[in-house]
Amino acid sequence: MIASSELILNPNGSVYHLNLLPEHIAHDIIFVGDQNRVEKITQHFDRIEFSQQKREFKTQTGYFKGKRMTVMSTGIGPDNIDIVMNELDALVNIDLATRTVKDELTSLNIIRIGTSGSLQADIPVDSFVMSQYGLGLDNMLRSYLIDDISEKNIEDAFIQQTNWDLRKGRPYVIKASETLAKRIESDRILKGFTGTAGGFYGPQGRVLRLLIQDPELNAKMDAFEFEGIKMTNLEMETGAIYGLGKLLGHECLSLNAIIANRANGTFSADPYKAVDALIAYTLDKLAQS
Repeated sequence: MIASSELILNPNGSVYHLNLLPEHIAHDIIFVGDQNRVEKITQHFDRIEFSQQKREFKTQTGYFKGKRMTVMSTGIGPDNIDIVMNELDALVNIDLATRTVKDELTSLNIIRIGTSGSLQADIPVDSFVMSQYGLGLDNMLRSYLIDDISEKNIEDAFIQQTNWDLRKGRPYVIKASETLAKRIESDRILKGFTGTAGGFYGPQGRVLRLLIQDPELNAKMDAFEFEGIKMTNLEMETGAIYGLGKLLGHECLSLNAIIANRANGTFSADPYKAVDALIAYTLDKLAQS
C-alpha cells in the first residue's frame, strides 16, 4: 500500500495536482505546454465531454472523428513533467481506492506538440520535427534509475565533444517510442535529436545580467555529431517525457513546429499557421488508428 504522503489525493479522490480521476482521461493523450493551446486543439473535436483546470494543468477530453482523446497542458520544464507523468500513470496503473499497484498495467500513448527553433541550417522554418531522441540536460531524471534505458554511447560522445562539466550532472539520452513514430511519420516529418534544458535563460545559453558557466555551449551543441545524429532543436520537456515514459511503460513522442532557424537567422512569417498545421496533422494521424 502506498502511503498518503507519497500518493497525495484530493478530498474527491482525484490525483493532487492534475485534479483528475481515471475516467477523465483517454488512452491517447496530447501534451502542450501552454494552457491556452489546449483549446486550439480541442476546437477541432466533434465534442468535449470533460474539462478541468488546476493551476497550469488544464485538461480536456473529447472525440475527434470518433476517437476519444485527451489534451493536457503541462506548463514549462522537466519538474512539471515529473508531476504530470507520475500522476497520469497513477490514474491508470494504481488503484486509487486501495493505493496499490494494479496487477495488469496500462500503457498510454502520449504525444507532445510544441514549438521550437532549429539549430541546423537545413531544417527550415515551418517544418515539423519528430524527436527521435531526447537529450536531457536538466538532471531531473537522474533522480530515477535510468541506466538501463539510456543511450550511453550518445551520452559519452556528447560529453566529450562539448567538454560538458559533470558538476552540472550527467546528460542523458532516451529514444522515442518506435510504435508512435510509425503512426505519425510521413515525408512531411523530419527526424530530430532534441535537447531538453532545465531552464530558459542560462541553461539555454542566454545572458542577461548573469555570466554563465560555458558561454560556448550553444556553439558546441550546434556542432555535435554522432553517427549521423545532430542536434536539431532545444526546448524544455522532451527528454523528461521520454525518460519517465520509458520507465513507466508508456509510448511517448515529441513533435515540434519549427518557427525559427538560429543557424540562418530566419523566423516564420506566420508561426501560428505552422502550429495549426502540426495540430491538424497530428489529430488526423491519431484518428486513423
